[in-house]
Amino acid sequence: MRTLSRFQQNYFCIPRGGSKTLCQIMVAYHTGVWFPNVTLAITASTKESAVKIWKEKHDEILRYYPAMADEIKSANFSKDSGRVEFQNGAVIDNLANAQSSKGLRRRRGSLEESALIDKDLYDDAIEPIFNIPRTTLGGEIDPTELNGQINRFSTSGYKNSDEFEKILTMIRETGDLKGSFVFASDWRIPIHFGRQKMSTINKARQGNITRFRQNYLCDWIGASDGALINISKLMKARTINIPELECPKDKRGNHELNEYVIGVDVARSSSESNNKTAIVVLKIIRNASGTIRQVHVVNIIEPPNGLNFKEQSIEVKRVFYKYGGHLELSKSRVKAVVVDGNTVGKGLIDRLTEDVTDPETNEELGCWDTINTDQKPDVKGSPKLIYDLTAQGINGDIITEFLNYVESGKLKLLKSYEDIKNSKNIEDDLMVEVACIQTQLFIDEVANLRLKKTQTSSTVEQVVKRIDKDRYSAIAYALYYISLFLEKEENNDEYAFGFFFN
Repeated sequence: MRTLSRFQQNYFCIPRGGSKTLCQIMVAYHTGVWFPNVTLAITASTKESAVKIWKEKHDEILRYYPAMADEIKSANFSKDSGRVEFQNGAVIDNLANAQSSKGLRRRRGSLEESALIDKDLYDDAIEPIFNIPRTTLGGEIDPTELNGQINRFSTSGYKNSDEFEKILTMIRETGDLKGSFVFASDWRIPIHFGRQKMSTINKARQGNITRFRQNYLCDWIGASDGALINISKLMKARTINIPELECPKDKRGNHELNEYVIGVDVARSSSESNNKTAIVVLKIIRNASGTIRQVHVVNIIEPPNGLNFKEQSIEVKRVFYKYGGHLELSKSRVKAVVVDGNTVGKGLIDRLTEDVTDPETNEELGCWDTINTDQKPDVKGSPKLIYDLTAQGINGDIITEFLNYVESGKLKLLKSYEDIKNSKNIEDDLMVEVACIQTQLFIDEVANLRLKKTQTSSTVEQVVKRIDKDRYSAIAYALYYISLFLEKEENNDEYAFGFFFN
C-alpha cells in the first residue's frame, strides 16, 4: 500500500488469492480520505465486472475497519454502477473501458485485470480521463501530488500482447527510477499468508497448464520472438455476445438463411490420443452485394477423447444437421465440411463417405462425397460436402489467410463467459460457458504458436508442446476454404435464388 501511494504508476502482477483487489480498493479509500474533492475511478473490462469486485471488497473493508464508515458519506451500488462519496467531498466511481467513458474527468485510476483490457480503446477513451490534476482547497495544484496516477492489477497474460510490452516498459522504468514500480509474485505468497490452500495449487497444477501458469505462477505465456500474431488482436476480436449452439429457426420452424462452414482437425499431439478431434463452426456474414464482411466462430466443439473414426464421423454429422445441414445442397445451410486430410485424417474422411445411422436416435445421417478428390462414396450421387484439405505445400497460404482474417478484423470470436452470462437471451448456461471456454482455449493455442520459415514455405510450431493446436488448425483450414471458394462477390439474384425453394 505504501508503494501504491508513492509511485506515479504501478503494476501489480499477483496470483489468485494474493489480495490484489482488496489492496487496490483500500488504497483508493485511503486516497479518498486524505485528499478532499479528489475523484477516483475503478476500471475493468466491463462496468459490471468493476462493480461486482468493488462491492465485495467494500463490505470487507467496513468489516475489518469499522472506523472507515465514519469517513463515508454515502455508498451506492447497482448492477453496473458504483459510487462512494466521502465526508470531504472525495468521490470514487467505476468506469467501463469503452467509448461511453470518453470525455469524463477523474484525477487517479486503477485497472482491474488490465491484461484483459483493449489497449487501443484504453488509449483513446480511458487514459485521457486522468490528465487534469486536482486543485487543492487553496485553489492551487500541488506538484508533488500523484495526479494522473494509474495503477494496474492483474494476473499474467500473453507474451505476444500489448500488455506484455507495457509491463516490460514499466520494469525498465522501475530500474531507471522514472516513477514506475512493478511488483510480482507467484502462489507462494498467498500460501504463506493463508490465503490459498496447497491442495488448490496442486489441483490447478494437474489441470490446464496455461491457466495454472497464468493464475498461479504469474508466468506470461506464449512466444516472445517470432510469435504468429499479436494476441491482443484476437482479444479485440471477442465481440460476439451469444454463441449459436445450432442454426436458429424462424416462427414456422424453418432454419434461418444463414451460411456456415465446418472445420475439422484430427489431433496428432504427442501427449494425447490420435483420436482427439476439434470441430469448429464458422458463420459467414455477407454485405448486400454478397461479399463476405465478417466470419464468426460461433462454436468450437471437442468430442470426447478416445472415439474411433466411425464415432467421430457421427459427431461431425450431428453438428452438420444441427446447423441446418441438408443432403440437398440447395437447401443446406452448411456449405462445406473442411477436413484435415493429412495422415490420420484420411481415416475420418473414409468414414464420412460411408452411409451411417445415428446409434442413439436411429436417424439416418446419410453418406457424403468429397468435393476435390476422386474418392468414391458408398452411395452414388451423395452430396459433395467434404473438402479434403492436405496442407503439404500450402501451409504458408493457410497461415497467410488466417492472419489476413485476424488483421483485417473480419474474424470475430465469442466474448468471455463473465462478459455475457447476464444476457437475457442465454438459455443453456452450461453449453454457453463451454463454448466460451473453448474460445479461450483457441486463443491459448494461437498464443503458443511461433512462425517458422522453411526453405519452400512457412509453418507454425508450438512453444509448449503440451498445448495442442487443434482448434487453431480447424479454424485456419476453414478460413482457407472460405477465402478460396466463398470470398468472391456473388450476383445478388443468383445468391437469392439459391434459397428460393427453402
